Amino acid sequence: MIAAAAVVLAALSAYTLSSRKGGCVAVISQYGETVREIDLSLVAKEYSFTVEAPNGGVNRVLVQPGRICVEEADCPDQICVQQGWLPDGAMPIVCMPHGLVIEIRDAGASADAVSG
Repeated sequence: MIAAAAVVLAALSAYTLSSRKGGCVAVISQYGETVREIDLSLVAKEYSFTVEAPNGGVNRVLVQPGRICVEEADCPDQICVQQGWLPDGAMPIVCMPHGLVIEIRDAGASADAVSG
């Protein structure tokens, strides 16, 4: 009986691990429109890019393997910069003056992930 339970548990664990994608996708949007999607598990080295708002505002986004942040912005309150690294999907990075939102989703939830 213990052996049967162990086999069932092992099979369940294997199924759970194989069904998970393992990666996280950072979805960068501005005023509700997706600007870019980045599979953070595929990022090999650090890079950054700029997102320009229609009102002339600028956010500089820094991407490293497994994480993302807003490293620089010209908004007055700097809340997006102060939020630091976005490690998981618990709370997004938001820059209200520029309409920018960065959120994390499971890789399986996004079909068109791009690794900048």
